[in-house]
Amino acid sequence: MKYKLFLFDLDDTLLDFRASEKLSFVRTMQALGLRDGVDGIFQQYQAINVELWRRFETGDVTKDFLKVERFRKTFEANGIELDPEAASSLYLESLPDTVVLIDGARQVCETLSAMGEVGIITNGVEAIQNRRIASSGLAGYISFVATSEACGYAKPDVRFFEYAAKMARPFAKEEAIIVGDRLDADILGANRYGIESCWFNPDGLDNASAALPDYEVASLNDIAPLLNRRLPQCPVT
Repeated sequence: MKYKLFLFDLDDTLLDFRASEKLSFVRTMQALGLRDGVDGIFQQYQAINVELWRRFETGDVTKDFLKVERFRKTFEANGIELDPEAASSLYLESLPDTVVLIDGARQVCETLSAMGEVGIITNGVEAIQNRRIASSGLAGYISFVATSEACGYAKPDVRFFEYAAKMARPFAKEEAIIVGDRLDADILGANRYGIESCWFNPDGLDNASAALPDYEVASLNDIAPLLNRRLPQCPVT
């Protein structure tokens, strides 16, 4: 295998953030005394949260603003009189306790860490992400965690990938690959930085973006065999 550095996105690539997010949201609402209609409120929260993360990635808002604003806007939209700062604090404290692994995450990290170095690249909150990794049981396979919070720039900004590369052992672009589920952050970032990428696409989505992955997989279990074959382009999945 030509690759020596494997840069993995964390949420919805190695960890099932969607499952963890809902568990933490429900726990937070229950702790604040809200039990009715939580599923519908959560769907609204998700849409608001996604939009705020997009704005964060383009530099329009700060992460500290995002963490509270997503709850403030959700509560306002539903006429709920709860403290968004308290909700944000409870939610973030709950996330490390609701970790769910994507199928194959442990095996791929174990396999690839024996062949080279595994690093995490994430736009998530640094302290929370580190705690979630510790809870996941994957920490022993991971050499470093690069976060946008520590870097000051978020994926897909090239400066974030430059920062991550400095955390790795001797680094060469031709020996590195990014694995992630988001075309607009992980794959586009890889394209801009000039390293190869693998799109984790378990839902079989079409790629209508400008981002061009070198590989595509529907399962994490397919990554190591695929990279060993050094295919020149994305296989049909």
